[in-house]
Amino acid sequence: MHAVIRTGGKQYRVAQGDVLRVEKLDVEAGSTIDLSDVLLVSDGGDNIEIGTPLLEGKTVSAEVQQHARADKIEVVKFKRRKKYRRRHGHRQHYTQLKITSIPGV
Repeated sequence: MHAVIRTGGKQYRVAQGDVLRVEKLDVEAGSTIDLSDVLLVSDGGDNIEIGTPLLEGKTVSAEVQQHARADKIEVVKFKRRKKYRRRHGHRQHYTQLKITSIPGV
């Protein structure tokens, strides 16, 4: 069984027990969260429910494992022969979730 959820402007295909990193959420580590933006639910066979755009009354439950920051991404701007060089780094905040339950079809 799997579902497609939307959080942080992105869509994720999840199954029970999956661990995924999403954009930072304002919840404490160790708590549970219900993700209500469910776009699709499938039981792995022929039974598929597709929302228009969301499925009403369906929520995917997840446990918040940790909040952290991703690896650094370096942005380099360079123009040849002009003595122009700029370096800039960025580390994105994320929340790590473990999917605990998915609604049935």
